[in-house]
Amino acid sequence: MSETDVSHRHHGTPPRQSLSSPRIVNMARWEPGTPERLQTAALELFAAQGFEQTTAAQIARSVGLTERTFFRHFSDKREALFYGQDLFAQAFLDGVAEAPPDAAPLDIVAAALRSAATLFPDERRTRSRIRQSVIEQNPALQERERHKMSGIATTIADALRARAITDPAATLAAESGATVFGIAFTQWLVEGEKRSLADITADVLRELRNLSGVPTTSPSVS
Repeated sequence: MSETDVSHRHHGTPPRQSLSSPRIVNMARWEPGTPERLQTAALELFAAQGFEQTTAAQIARSVGLTERTFFRHFSDKREALFYGQDLFAQAFLDGVAEAPPDAAPLDIVAAALRSAATLFPDERRTRSRIRQSVIEQNPALQERERHKMSGIATTIADALRARAITDPAATLAAESGATVFGIAFTQWLVEGEKRSLADITADVLRELRNLSGVPTTSPSVS
């Protein structure tokens, strides 16, 4: 029998835990949505006082948490800006999976782009603009963002190969898809833009298809 059980046997009633018990406090720190709360706080502070000037401790304190809690969720403050990357990649994969079995590579990419665009409804546009402004002010964050999109291209290419699409078609289609998304996302963030990300992505992809359908007039290279 455990020590707690012995205590119950001797005293007849279980010991009551104080409302200020560390255990209760720790449970509050692990409440659902903590990473999202920290991410939102980080974005607000980065925008207000700069990425370099903001510390993990400040981010945590702004939502009533400890620095230790912050590092339970993120390895560093930079990762707070990139939280949700797995969900982002999965959206592309879901689109690939939804494409018909006999779909052409670019048609599969189109399905992946439509799926990814659903993660960015119009109500997220302002938040995304703020995030982008923070990234644009920091070369290291810009490199991290490029690495993220490179990873998306790799993810799409692997998914295409799993559908028996060989290279170079798989790589070309995947890299094109990542480029289309990047161009469309940048346009979506422009002040005054009213189109949805899905509509912009479709327009950019249409431009790509038009380009690929134009016969080359360049002289052949000997």
